[in-house]
Amino acid sequence: MEALILRLTHHLPRGLRVHATAERVATLAQFVKFGFVGLSGLVIDTLTVYALRGSCGLYGAGLIAYVVVASLNWLLNRIWTFRGQGSGPAHHQWGRFMLTNLAGFALNRGTYALLVTFVAVAARQPVIATSAGAIAGMFVNFHLSRRVVFR
Repeated sequence: MEALILRLTHHLPRGLRVHATAERVATLAQFVKFGFVGLSGLVIDTLTVYALRGSCGLYGAGLIAYVVVASLNWLLNRIWTFRGQGSGPAHHQWGRFMLTNLAGFALNRGTYALLVTFVAVAARQPVIATSAGAIAGMFVNFHLSRRVVFR
């Protein structure tokens, strides 16, 4: 991923190319990987909400889906996005991931809850709420993952 982004920087105008440092390219590559992991999580999140909304309601399904997806995203980020980074036992890292991502959780599920409560189309089609929630929490979660979980 990093090599591809680095190649693409050669097509930037000269004035912008100087800002494409190796560190920034590496961070962008991590962010793109983080985004792909998040996108796969969004699919699982949405499928879980749709599967459980009849038996658990939209709020219960949303909560269960978040725990499942956050755990899956931690695993995928551990083995792909932040490979070789971080230390300590995996269960401690998972705990740090879950704890530090509470801010992202608040943004993610807060957005979800607001939309399914106040926007009728989001209650009928929860994919709208899960997508908006994922975007709301993504930047905070990436920053915390880089600085706290996978440092």
